[in-house]
Amino acid sequence: MKQKNVLLAVGAHPDDLEFTSSGTIARMVDEGWDAYYLLCTDGSRGSKDPKMTHKRLAQIRRKEQVKAGKILGLKDIFFLNHTDTELVTDMTLKGEIVRIIRTVRPKIVFGWDPTFYYTEHSAWTDTAFINHTDHRAAGIATMDAVFPLSRDMLTFPEQLKEGLSAHRVEELWLYGAEKKAHVVNITSTFDKKIKALEVHASQFDDFPAIKKRVVNRALNFAEEEEFEFAESFIRLILP
Repeated sequence: MKQKNVLLAVGAHPDDLEFTSSGTIARMVDEGWDAYYLLCTDGSRGSKDPKMTHKRLAQIRRKEQVKAGKILGLKDIFFLNHTDTELVTDMTLKGEIVRIIRTVRPKIVFGWDPTFYYTEHSAWTDTAFINHTDHRAAGIATMDAVFPLSRDMLTFPEQLKEGLSAHRVEELWLYGAEKKAHVVNITSTFDKKIKALEVHASQFDDFPAIKKRVVNRALNFAEEEEFEFAESFIRLILP
């Protein structure tokens, strides 16, 4: 029996993957892949509303992410629930990611580009842009979890005792940086990307303005290609 194609997309917050990767993930789901999300934090700090509480915002953002996942056709979403803005790249976080990798056994993992610290001019803001501390932490932890930690059977031996055997991820696709690299045609799923992003209503004061930036970014990645909209990744094929 042929093994099912599985992908795992790791983000720091609810909405990270809708912004960066959801067109590609939706396309892969349409092509028969089983897709899973893993969110490292609860997103509980992302509000300008003075009446908002951490607990309430975390609940709202979890519901938004679940709804977005249904639009994209995800199999499941794993929430680690670390506190927003306080994510630390330590062995606890890496072990949590390894556990999910060994559970769903993906061929491809998506993660934040850990080398993306800042840019002097961002297509998102038309200004300089500093990548969020949680994005950077999640990117490093994801890369380390993919290689070598999930592969090596003597790493996190308690997981092996639970029946979670070592697993070799075949590819790591890094998202977030603004350079054009491995380009994926998302024209057929771009509407799903926008619908899934719009669900994260707690994050947007002016969604039409956000949508315009997302459209322009997708157009830019597809420039000189034979299709309209694209996402771009650094694609690492692993030994």
